Amino acid sequence: MDIYRIYLKRVIDLIASVMVALLLSPLLFLVAILIKTFDSGPIIFKHRRVGKGGEGFDIYKFRSMPVNTGDISSDMIGNIELSWIGKLIRRTNIDELPQLFNIAKGDMSIVGPRPPILNQYELIELRRANGALYCKPGLTGLAQVKSYDGMTVARKAAYDAEYASHITLKNDMLIVLKTVAYLFKPPPKY
Repeated sequence: MDIYRIYLKRVIDLIASVMVALLLSPLLFLVAILIKTFDSGPIIFKHRRVGKGGEGFDIYKFRSMPVNTGDISSDMIGNIELSWIGKLIRRTNIDELPQLFNIAKGDMSIVGPRPPILNQYELIELRRANGALYCKPGLTGLAQVKSYDGMTVARKAAYDAEYASHITLKNDMLIVLKTVAYLFKPPPKY
């Protein structure tokens, strides 16, 4: 029996998500104030995503895009005009922090395949075929630390399958460390 995958991963997710949310609560509060002050509209963006087993759930994010922006995948964000606060929280991935509450609720895990939007049919079907759809989606994952935004749907699904077949504490810790290292990289120069 795989104790980590079945029991310990959820315990770690719950404890870590609550502790990190408490630790970052001043930052969460500051971001909420900045969004409300400089970009009118709701602070939290609730969006339907595909979760474990193909079940839908609402993911929480700080709103970085204009109000009423439709369903778009991350590779299409460059076509949207963002406010300065939207650009900042997307570049630093601060927009993802409300997903700590998804993790605490049990909708997500700290590490796993990123939850696709409902219209990413090809990715969803590839994950269903390779088994990756049957693990909880994550705040970060193997595909994210392997340059997620520039890869094909088939490549993302292959990394997701690789992760789903090797869920271990060691692999999860390595992915988290690589994610933290990515966050401290300087932004690209254009």
